[in-house]
Amino acid sequence: MSEMETKTQVQNLIIQESLLTCIDLANSDLHQSVLLLKQACLDSGFLINHGISEEVMDKAFEKSKKFFAFPLEEKMKVLKNKKHRGYIPLYDQIPDPENQVQGTCNQFLTSKKFVECSQIIRDTFFFILKGITKKVTTLDPKRICKAIAKLLALALDLDADYFDSPEMLGKPISTLRLLHYEVLREIGSLKGNIWNGAHSDYKMMTLIATDGVLGLQICKDRNAKPQKWEYVPSIEGYNMIMFNFRYTLIPFFLEPNHDCIIECLPTCQSENNLPKFPAIKCWTHLTQRYEEVHSNFRSYEKHA
Repeated sequence: MSEMETKTQVQNLIIQESLLTCIDLANSDLHQSVLLLKQACLDSGFLINHGISEEVMDKAFEKSKKFFAFPLEEKMKVLKNKKHRGYIPLYDQIPDPENQVQGTCNQFLTSKKFVECSQIIRDTFFFILKGITKKVTTLDPKRICKAIAKLLALALDLDADYFDSPEMLGKPISTLRLLHYEVLREIGSLKGNIWNGAHSDYKMMTLIATDGVLGLQICKDRNAKPQKWEYVPSIEGYNMIMFNFRYTLIPFFLEPNHDCIIECLPTCQSENNLPKFPAIKCWTHLTQRYEEVHSNFRSYEKHA
């Protein structure tokens, strides 16, 4: 199949964005927003009018692409630490071991203090994770997450501030990550080289900003073109317990306090529907998931 035929086939599979749920954070109709969030959780959707400007996102993506263009030896100077802060190279993660024969074809960068690295990479890093992050956090992605959490609580027949309690989101842990997918020239069967295996994240909530390039599969059973600058909200792994059941991206992760106990919500259980997961401390769950997905640190000893 030619490249043109492949492109046409992909385009034919893409559904119109207008058919997807859009949750407008500027909407004054709280009831409507709750219903839309319910639909998005059951299917897929976008988060719009989040308040983070196109100018800020443009600069973030510009500097992100500059970082990933550095030679590998430069990026390895800021290799991840034991808390997974820093540069994480290709093939580090295997989120879907049943369908992957090697790690994912992506690399990413999260906050870390740099000791030995070139001035240019240090300047780029601090521009992104101090300059851009400062601008973004002024607009406060946590505010966006808490707004979603309020809608989520109402959708689950809980008090609006249920998730915004001191025990859960009093001191939330947040992470801004720069993510880059490699271009795969040949995409064979699912077993083998794939950008990223099917998975749910293991935070409470993830907001993903894309650069508009096709690659992120937003819908589980069909293709949908990403809306540039609009966040794709993802309700994550903790909520499996609570609810009882290439290309450049900038994800923002939010998780509860480390000592928060994650357990099935009262409105999601009954005598006939008992909790399917035991209660677990947030930090314990997070550590277990990192150990399951990420490569052993011995893989990088030669770069130490």
